[in-house]
Amino acid sequence: MMIMNLGTYGFTMAAARIIGPAAYGAFFALMNVMMIVSVVSLGLQATAARRISADPDHVGQIEREILRVSYRAALLLAGLLLVASPLINIVLDLRSLPTAMLAAVAAVPLTMMGAQAGILQGERRWRELSILYICSGLPRFVVGVAFILWQPTEFMAFLGATVGFTAPYLYGLVALRGARESGASNTRHGFGAIIRESIVNSQALFAFFALTNTDMLVGRMVLDSHDSGLYAAGLIVARAVLFLPQFVVVVAFPSMSTADSRARALTLSLALVGGLGALCTAATALLPDLALVFAGGGEYAEIGDRLWVFAAVGTVVAMLQLLVYSVLARQGTLSVVLVWAALTALVVVGLSVSSVTGLLTVVLAVDLALFAVLLAISVVKLRSEPAPAAQ
Repeated sequence: MMIMNLGTYGFTMAAARIIGPAAYGAFFALMNVMMIVSVVSLGLQATAARRISADPDHVGQIEREILRVSYRAALLLAGLLLVASPLINIVLDLRSLPTAMLAAVAAVPLTMMGAQAGILQGERRWRELSILYICSGLPRFVVGVAFILWQPTEFMAFLGATVGFTAPYLYGLVALRGARESGASNTRHGFGAIIRESIVNSQALFAFFALTNTDMLVGRMVLDSHDSGLYAAGLIVARAVLFLPQFVVVVAFPSMSTADSRARALTLSLALVGGLGALCTAATALLPDLALVFAGGGEYAEIGDRLWVFAAVGTVVAMLQLLVYSVLARQGTLSVVLVWAALTALVVVGLSVSSVTGLLTVVLAVDLALFAVLLAISVVKLRSEPAPAAQ
């Protein structure tokens, strides 16, 4: 996952320098659209991983049905994006209908790859899952940079990103080749049941992504351009701390989906993510000048003394993400509603502030409150579960 993130980051930085501000703005806007589309892929991944982990005796049936759902979801998203491409072209000011239409093509492998990753994750096939993640980053960097060096346009940049979505899907076809014994079919894993769970998971993850990305939009509305730029620089640190322990979520989720191991998995995972975040926060507080290098450099020195707070926000958000996936693992519903409520509170209160410190305080307070409530609910739910039967 670190290699994947480095490849993705490297390509993004190369695109910013090679294709220029105007084309890069269009490319970045379209990539944000794909981030929204990716919640379907992540929902399918969570569904597959949870079901296979919780009921390994029906892995063949689950794999077959989740792939069927992914094919149909991919085609549906592609169709919607194709129909909406003229609107996307206008709203994002792409000035290139073919670029907008390319989003429909990219949605197909992106969506189906989520189901493949979920199958590998649920079966705990870490080697194959690692290769799939690497295929998401390195081809994007190598092919993408070659494309934009050839023709420095937003279309070629997004074509490189599309290759980045396609490569892991092609590897997934190889990794999952060969039929699996499905045994007796179970109605719990039928086509309709998997669709319903995938929709629930996707909207839960969408709520989490909205919560963790809306603060920048609020900042653009309540802060002037200078202060919103400072806030954006601070968010680089927050995102770095959020993405650092992503591997913990991937490895822990199958265990959190199994009744006899979810409490231990959640406890250990929270301790690991919290510990990594605390170290990052302490390092940022002790070495603010070094942290500032990664947050944009000397032009953003005004935010240097508050970067440790952004690191703390990243830590809380990383732990929140773990709790959200724990909710998906046990198929909770109330907790998802609370995420939407926190998003509403962030927007309402955030619109009343007028400074970087004020917005940062609101974000941290909302995230901490949601974390405390979700943690309390998780503790109660896990304690109320019956003890596993003795073997």
